[in-house]
Amino acid sequence: MLDKKLALSLYKKMILIRKFEEKTSELYASGKIPGFVHVYIGEEAIATGVCANLNADDYITSTHRGHGHIIAKGGDIKYMMAELFAKKEGYCKGKGGSMHICDLNLGILGSNGIVGAGFPIAAGAGYACKMEGKGNVCVCFFGDGASNRGTFHESLNFASTMKLPIVYVCENNFYGISGSQRELMNITNISERAKSYDIQGITANGNNIEEVYEISKEAIKKARDGEGPSLLEFKTWRHRGHYEGDPDLQQFIYRDKSEHNEWLKKDPIGAFKNIILKNKILAENELQEIEKNVDQAILEAVAFAEKSPMPDKDDLLKDIYA
Repeated sequence: MLDKKLALSLYKKMILIRKFEEKTSELYASGKIPGFVHVYIGEEAIATGVCANLNADDYITSTHRGHGHIIAKGGDIKYMMAELFAKKEGYCKGKGGSMHICDLNLGILGSNGIVGAGFPIAAGAGYACKMEGKGNVCVCFFGDGASNRGTFHESLNFASTMKLPIVYVCENNFYGISGSQRELMNITNISERAKSYDIQGITANGNNIEEVYEISKEAIKKARDGEGPSLLEFKTWRHRGHYEGDPDLQQFIYRDKSEHNEWLKKDPIGAFKNIILKNKILAENELQEIEKNVDQAILEAVAFAEKSPMPDKDDLLKDIYA
């Protein structure tokens, strides 16, 4: 059972991610956010539970659905929102957008629009951690679809051979952009692939924050202690479409409506809230106060983004390396 301080921290982070994403969805629909947006609603327990075990100088690599990872690692939602607005005061000065936010000072090596692109970056970060010998680790977040990419196998092979301090975290929500991962592999659990590289592989409930926290805590400690990488698979469900505007959300083109409704009943925030109240870890008024404060922080982030200036034309080619 989580203590009050940790439960408070985890709940606040999960609520912050949820409300940030709900506001992002709303702003995108109103035309205030350009480009593509892939929200993290429904998967908050994974980023929150994993990153709660990381230090400020640890690293993460992210995905196209990366807002939750960045917030969980300590990213500032004001600079995130400004980046979504393509404004100069955003994390990447308005050039990255939703899928390319990074903050090297926090060890956030970037969300990424290329499926599976985080694997080789994590391998490099993990190798650097081992060479420096400071006990740092790298967490590589990825989706079920990326597990079929060549970069997945190349990175795990290298990391296992070199015993790198990397924890691979698969957020398995069962579906890619238009089809099910279950149609694309002959195994039930992606974590079974860990056997090929002689590393630890675990499949668990990605909607249970306590389970995610404890399993990732053990794997991260194992990596810090020089015992090599792990492959963690957390099964979950995205509440929205693959991207904002995906017609499947209303028409259920490739997902099953009954399966969707069953997963909505397993909402990670609702489940955690019930545990908190049932075990009297926090009171209802304390949870309401958290949500009230988060609502205010979201409003301030949007105001910051709206007031932030547009990038200057003279900055077009700055910070461009390729």
